Amino acid sequence: MKPRLAAVRVLNRVLGQGRSLSSLLPGALESVSDSRERAFARQLCFGVLRYLPRLEACAAHHLNRPLKAKDSDLRAIILLGLYQLIYLRVPDHAAVSETVALTRAVGKPWARSLVNAVLRGFLRFKEQTLPVVDRDEAVAAAHPRWLLDMLRSDWPDQWPAIVEANNEQPPLTLRINRRRIERSAWIGRLRADGVEAVELPGSESGVVLPRPVDVTTLPGFQEGEFSVQDGAAQLAAELLDVQPGDRVLDACAAPGGKTAHILELQPDIAELVAVDIDESRLQRVEQNLSRLGLDARLQIGDAADPSRWWDGDLYDRILLDVPCSATGVIRRHPDIKVLRRADDIPGLVVKQQQMLESLWFLLKPGGILLYATCSVLIQENAQQVADFVGRHLDAREMPLNQPWGRPMLAGRQILPGDRQMDGFYYACLHKRCRA
Repeated sequence: MKPRLAAVRVLNRVLGQGRSLSSLLPGALESVSDSRERAFARQLCFGVLRYLPRLEACAAHHLNRPLKAKDSDLRAIILLGLYQLIYLRVPDHAAVSETVALTRAVGKPWARSLVNAVLRGFLRFKEQTLPVVDRDEAVAAAHPRWLLDMLRSDWPDQWPAIVEANNEQPPLTLRINRRRIERSAWIGRLRADGVEAVELPGSESGVVLPRPVDVTTLPGFQEGEFSVQDGAAQLAAELLDVQPGDRVLDACAAPGGKTAHILELQPDIAELVAVDIDESRLQRVEQNLSRLGLDARLQIGDAADPSRWWDGDLYDRILLDVPCSATGVIRRHPDIKVLRRADDIPGLVVKQQQMLESLWFLLKPGGILLYATCSVLIQENAQQVADFVGRHLDAREMPLNQPWGRPMLAGRQILPGDRQMDGFYYACLHKRCRA
């Protein structure tokens, strides 16, 4: 399959059916034979979703009337064409002709003239169109208006930098399994193969590859010498500070990156229990641990209702990486701009509170619970933790005096792009021993 057609089919399902890009893209790319064309298809999908509000504004500016709901595939085609004309170095004539040809591929040859008129109309009036649509601040920022409003409210001084970081292509960040190989040795192997790689600042295991590659082709992948994990996510295992003999719970564990990192850093724990509500996602945890040569007890269950799966033994350490808005990882998952809605946030806040309350009772006195999100919204992060501490006399927030992020009312926040990392929030809660 040609890369543009593969991209249109993926985008149509994301935009029309609310499916996630990460669930659709791997299967779609299997139908594209050439590696360079697979990379192009991937670039098209990510690019259209990254700049969707701006592309849609340009499309509306040059459509005489809105497309019908049944023509969502034509919407995807037009957006694909506009993305190439605005953001890629594809020659204009090739971008137009190849995009127009997609109308026949999706079984709608009658729309050829429509798509052609929109794209050529944009080309003819490009210098006039972009300033007009960009008068809308949300369009210029390529963010949904509700999200832009929340960012401006929570981060009045930082929101432009957050928006800019969200719209950038992130680097590929890896975590070296130091039980298998030293970071310097692994980087040396990459450089010998002509692959650029540098150490992630402030990390003992992180490696950054400025240019994306197929990680399965890198040396040591099958042998479990490294994993894909953003630098901010790599901080969790270190902050949890697991000691030999500890019993550890990793709640909401899938896909298992933090589970594996905990085991890599502290092999002498008594037990690590990895819980996730989704059985298929828990299978990914098992696959990742198997490749890395690690072992944990996997348990299907809802972190908000441990009565259905907890065995009654308390934990010394709990990692609670809660479901959240994922507003800190938009640069890696631009479909968040499509799939997330403003009215999702209150429900997520309630779910997070339920998980905190439920799992706190599973923690031993003297133990530590690390609360984590990949959100930048204060109500999911600092406000959530501050409210929890206010309700629990036995909960003490442990200051995170770290060189990364910024201190908050409670916990510490990393914003997207800080030290090349994604947006993450951490708060460390110590359970007081009874007098």
